[in-house]
Amino acid sequence: MNATELKNIEIIRREGLDALSKRLGSAGMVTFIRLFDSGDGDYSKERRELVDETAKEDILNFLRGENDKP
Repeated sequence: MNATELKNIEIIRREGLDALSKRLGSAGMVTFIRLFDSGDGDYSKERRELVDETAKEDILNFLRGENDKP
C-alpha cells in the first residue's frame, strides 16, 4: 500500500467516525463499531473439539427427543 492509499484510508476512517458520531452520538458510535469485533480464539478448532467429544449416538438420541442434551 502506498502513501496515497494510506492517506485516503485515513480520510475515509476519520470521516466515517465523524459521520457515525454525528448520527449516532458517541455511545452509539462505539456500540456500532463493537458489532464488528472479530473476537478471539479459533472457532473452527473449538467447534471441531466439541463435535469430536459428542458421540454420534448421543446426537441422534437428542434429535429423536430421547435425551435432554447431546
